[in-house]
Amino acid sequence: MLEVLDVSKIFPGVRALDRVSFRLAAGEVHALVGENGAGKSTLIKVLTGVYQPDEGELRYQGEKAQFGTPMDAQHAGISTIYQEVNLIPQMSVAHNLFLGREPRNRFGLLDEKRMHHEAREILAGYGVTADVKRQLGTLALGAQQMVALARAVMIDAKVVIMDEPTSSLEPREVETLFGIIRDLHRRGIGIIYVSHRLDELYQICDAVTILRDGRVVHTGKLAELERIKLVSLMLGREMSGSFSAFKESDPEVSDAPPVLRARGLTSRRKLHDISFEVRPGEVVGLGGLLGAGRSETIKAIGGAYPLDSGDVQVDGVDLKKPTTVRAVKAGIAVQPEDRKAEGIIAGLSVRENIALAVLPQLSRFGLVSDAKIDAIVEKYMTRLRIKASGPGQLVGDLSGGNQQKVLLARLLATGPRVLLLDEPTRGIDVGAKAEVQSLIDELAAEGLGVVLVSSDAEELIEGADRVVVLRDGVVVGTLTGAEVTTEDLMATIAAGGNQ
Repeated sequence: MLEVLDVSKIFPGVRALDRVSFRLAAGEVHALVGENGAGKSTLIKVLTGVYQPDEGELRYQGEKAQFGTPMDAQHAGISTIYQEVNLIPQMSVAHNLFLGREPRNRFGLLDEKRMHHEAREILAGYGVTADVKRQLGTLALGAQQMVALARAVMIDAKVVIMDEPTSSLEPREVETLFGIIRDLHRRGIGIIYVSHRLDELYQICDAVTILRDGRVVHTGKLAELERIKLVSLMLGREMSGSFSAFKESDPEVSDAPPVLRARGLTSRRKLHDISFEVRPGEVVGLGGLLGAGRSETIKAIGGAYPLDSGDVQVDGVDLKKPTTVRAVKAGIAVQPEDRKAEGIIAGLSVRENIALAVLPQLSRFGLVSDAKIDAIVEKYMTRLRIKASGPGQLVGDLSGGNQQKVLLARLLATGPRVLLLDEPTRGIDVGAKAEVQSLIDELAAEGLGVVLVSSDAEELIEGADRVVVLRDGVVVGTLTGAEVTTEDLMATIAAGGNQ
């Protein structure tokens, strides 16, 4: 049905796809998997006409194809359902469903009665019973996703690409989706299914293609690939041995009471009863694949991700429902995954970026002491070995590693009790990475509690005293002592449910 032959896509300084080949048969449900940055999104954009391949070619229904725009791909019968619903929330459900192909009467005018009738019939098959005259944005996300799915299939699609389609669905809606996928399968429609949920992949997919660093590292029947092998191929670590069971045990880091205690964190169907503790001087890693809930856990503890239930304690003091203000006052400092979007302010200087979080403490009667700012900035520029022409240099002009250090300096200036670090070494060079890793060790040795999220299995194993493993927003295992190995981490991710 659809073939990709030795396709490469090159951006300045990055080879996002490197001679990728991919084949989708009619009626096949083909999993496309890989960690963040593996090339999945780029490949989907090539298939749907967003990007043009720099090398290689596409073949569609046996003939060479070139889609200049997403509309060209859609007209050819290739439809995409994105993780984020890409419809118009201010328009009605029916108008979204028929957008661009509205039924007309014999005078060429919109036939609303017919449109509403057909919309109800179509959506009933997708488990959506809401009034089709309602604004789409008033529906739950799961219902909106079902409307998007119905719209995608309605265009007489021959290929449907589903990008994390269950991320906002309830279990009942997931079962409905799987029923629809099986129906599409019977009708000979090819499906490319992108998901990090291993249970889903093995339940619904026939074949799998694994991307890593823009290259295909495996393709074949999914049933013939063990879960632990799939995980190891995704992460680039060849593993041997079988699954082992794990039990929770206390680390030999400190007998002191926990500096951080998270209990029963549950939120927005993304987190389910997450519980763990961090002692002074301990580095606790959060392991798992992309989409496991690691970043959401960090944000929930830091007050940036609302909780439906659960509580957070720092030094035994309950934060009630955490907010960012309460978390900062309690001594929680969060380094976000995306430092450019959520961390540094590129248009401000190194000095201004470091001082931002401590300005209230450095002011008196509303006036800020420049001398105190200079002292703090000099202290942390020296300690973290930030390479800049001076405190006045714009942060946006620094290397990625030095931008990361500036962000860490800002956090440390607040005098935190707990550091929550989300991918602290992503996108920085080897030398800067080693310096950041060494700094984390130093901070833990000084008595801080550290929670470390990293997609680099080796970094997590080498840097953490204990690893809490997540999958689909649930704690599926905890590795301690001699269990903190790459092999055991892979096995726990793949097996899920051993604790």
